Amino acid sequence: MIVVTGGAGFIGSNFVLDWCAQSDEAVLNIDKLTYAGNLENLQDLQGNTKHIFVQADIANGDLMRELFNKYQPRAIINFAAESHVDRSIHGPADFIQTNIVGTFQLLEAAKSYFKSLAPGPALAFRFLHVSTDEVYGSLSKIDPAFTEKKNFEPNSPYSASKAASDHLVRAYHHTYGLPVLTTNCSNNYGPYHFPEKLIPLMIVNALAGKNLPVYGDGQQIRDWLYVKDHCSAIRCVLQKGVTGETYNVGGWNEKPNLDIVHMVCDLLNEMRPRTDGKKYQEQITFVTDRPGHDRRYAIDASKIANELGWKPSETFETGIRKTLQWYLDNQQWVANVQSGAYKDWMNKHYVGHDKAN
Repeated sequence: MIVVTGGAGFIGSNFVLDWCAQSDEAVLNIDKLTYAGNLENLQDLQGNTKHIFVQADIANGDLMRELFNKYQPRAIINFAAESHVDRSIHGPADFIQTNIVGTFQLLEAAKSYFKSLAPGPALAFRFLHVSTDEVYGSLSKIDPAFTEKKNFEPNSPYSASKAASDHLVRAYHHTYGLPVLTTNCSNNYGPYHFPEKLIPLMIVNALAGKNLPVYGDGQQIRDWLYVKDHCSAIRCVLQKGVTGETYNVGGWNEKPNLDIVHMVCDLLNEMRPRTDGKKYQEQITFVTDRPGHDRRYAIDASKIANELGWKPSETFETGIRKTLQWYLDNQQWVANVQSGAYKDWMNKHYVGHDKAN
């Protein structure tokens, strides 16, 4: 069995769905079910005995130890995190609590469990921490892309809290011998993305006839990674990665935000034209830039390619089309997320879960 924390969130739920589709190994899925945790993402796993869900906070160290001892996982994959930069600017406390304190408690529980294992299981055990390229700071247009040796220079409460969690994971390896792996990924996009992030927000607002808000001049550059490719990279690192090492995961797709918005509009003009015959680009509106907005992120994913043999399968053009088609095909999911009805999903539809506080 493996443990996945944050497995009802965007990336975590995609990982759990892919894992259950490709492996016979069971998953213990631990999620606090904050606003971004949505069990409706996992509806296809109803009745699947390989998927065990527990509602819990990773900051509850005693409960984490209890769950690890009960289920005896061979690996723990930590997706659990507060991850929205704007929310971290307006309310950083939740980011400190989940991303730093929560990771600390999870590491403490994992260390205790690891030390209880017999030599064979201990040798096979892994703690894989999923992090972000934002810990590295910002780049100019001419700077080389982030490598794993880049100094941390976080610029928001979110990225600072993730940098702290990365340091804790590293320290638990070097101090206590915990067999850890860390991945730092670029911007993800794809199915089940909560519509506060750029791409799903543009899709949802465009279809609703609302403004498409673009920060500043829209020339902030990001590297974009299709979420299914990210999940395959994590499986690769879990299988082949060297303990104590960090692996950058990127899509080799650097694009300015404004270009992304125009691509979304172009595809919607083709796939779901406006009834008035106008173009979705007419809904683009420029708004005041957010404080401390990093200008450019770029991932150099050469290490994971050269050492582990992983490369993304999707180009941005193929991945963004799949993403738009998913949102067009899943309008009820979008409506439930927007109305808050998704919060009732567990009580109304999900059978066989545990709630632990």
